[in-house]
Amino acid sequence: MVMSTPALLENYAAGQWVAGTSSTSNTDERTALTDPVTGETLAYVSSAGLDLDAAFTFARETAGPALRALSYGERAQRLSQIAAALQTKRDDYYAIATANSGTVATDSAVDIDGAIYTLSTYAKLGAALGDAHTLLDGATVPLAKDASFAVRHVFRPTPGVALFINAFNFPAWGLWEKAAGALLAGVPVIVKPATSTAWLTQRMVADVVAAGILPPGSLSVICGSAAGLLDRIGPFDVVSFTGSADTAATLRAHPAFTQRSARINVEADSLNSAILLPDAAPGTAAFDQFVREVSREMTVKSGQKCTAIRRAMVSVEHFDAAAAAIAERLAKTVVGNPRNETVKMGSLVSAAQKRAVLDGIAHLQAEAETLYDGNRDAVFVDTGPDSACVAPVLLGLRDGAAGKRVHDTEVFGPVATLVGYRDLDEAVALAKRGQGSLVVSLYSNDAIAMRTPALALADAHGRVHAIDPSVGKTQTGHGNVMPQSLHGGPGRAGGGEELGGLRALRFYHVRSAVQGPAALVEALTQDAVEFPKS
Repeated sequence: MVMSTPALLENYAAGQWVAGTSSTSNTDERTALTDPVTGETLAYVSSAGLDLDAAFTFARETAGPALRALSYGERAQRLSQIAAALQTKRDDYYAIATANSGTVATDSAVDIDGAIYTLSTYAKLGAALGDAHTLLDGATVPLAKDASFAVRHVFRPTPGVALFINAFNFPAWGLWEKAAGALLAGVPVIVKPATSTAWLTQRMVADVVAAGILPPGSLSVICGSAAGLLDRIGPFDVVSFTGSADTAATLRAHPAFTQRSARINVEADSLNSAILLPDAAPGTAAFDQFVREVSREMTVKSGQKCTAIRRAMVSVEHFDAAAAAIAERLAKTVVGNPRNETVKMGSLVSAAQKRAVLDGIAHLQAEAETLYDGNRDAVFVDTGPDSACVAPVLLGLRDGAAGKRVHDTEVFGPVATLVGYRDLDEAVALAKRGQGSLVVSLYSNDAIAMRTPALALADAHGRVHAIDPSVGKTQTGHGNVMPQSLHGGPGRAGGGEELGGLRALRFYHVRSAVQGPAALVEALTQDAVEFPKS
């Protein structure tokens, strides 16, 4: 569904729909959302003139108490209702994603259906918490010899707001994978989607608001500039950011965190790796799985995934075979307008992103050889000369230890580097040169052989994804983030943690030690349940 006349999308703040003060005669204060394939203007966004103080106050003082008056089980039921409401609008969301993100239907599904699945998962997990309003952390511990005075640790929802500053690549899932935990915890959400793809986020919020599922102000959306948002963050608010490490560093220096001690969760850029173990020679099932996964991760969402494989590591003796096999698969990728049924990979999200990707490729080519470049003779289907399409590019570095740029630079597009290693210890060391990543995957014909590298890599990766032939058809995929598993990573990846089942609730709660008479401590167990470990 593309708007016939581009409209100015409204913001939802303080329980009301409010348009930015921009007008057609004041274009400096509004931003156009465009189709990255055709360049057509789809809509405009603006946050100019919004009363941000009112938005945060309403969320904290009106929406928050109303949410927390519900039990965990009741809030879980609301998540189920949100998932059902979104399910009825899937066709609209797919149309928006095609137009505004340039994604083919299978890539849109990763975002849209992944979001609905995550909400449904948290609805089921939260239902197990029942009628509780308090979470307990551990058993009662006596502080007096006669046990008359004791302590019990409790978790209570933070009495603030959860502000989400999201990236452009997942306008649906990026909202709901965070909001599922926050709303289940009883914390109202204000989401600031990336401007370039804000339409889908704004539409989803609008549909949920219209359905009347949540107390007013529980879910707000601000499109356009993020100016002033962090200035409103108080000591009990939490911020979750997805984006570049440079932007994250700027955010962390804000007084909201350095002076007011608000909490921030960061998921930043990441040089994820896939490692083909030495036993997985050409012709084996593990080798074939590795080749499929590397080529798939390069092309799903045109490589615009924070979890995509950026470095594919192989034993030097298998380097040429792996390069040829991956290139053969990439050559079958039809790139162009996602509305054409023959197209298998759509465009990048914008012309600016295309320039960044091409610059990044050139930067890596100064160090790595080009093994396959689909752009050399590219014919992009049903596109004009100004489309944001870029074909897959596979680079190569036989001596992985000699590289620097390939271990430092993430190109956020359909680009990966094949990296040679001498032995498995070197492969582990090379993966760690990413300085902390979201995910690393291992491929072997022997499950037990992956134990040592899996544990060796766990301290530098948020997730270790190990594959042998026995799970070739059941594994969930290197880059697919499942709500039951943690998403995040140490070091360069941001040091944050999201999802992981009910572990996600921890970020939205405050833990306190309640000390007192044994009778009081025992009374804390009323209307409470033990904090879940998963």
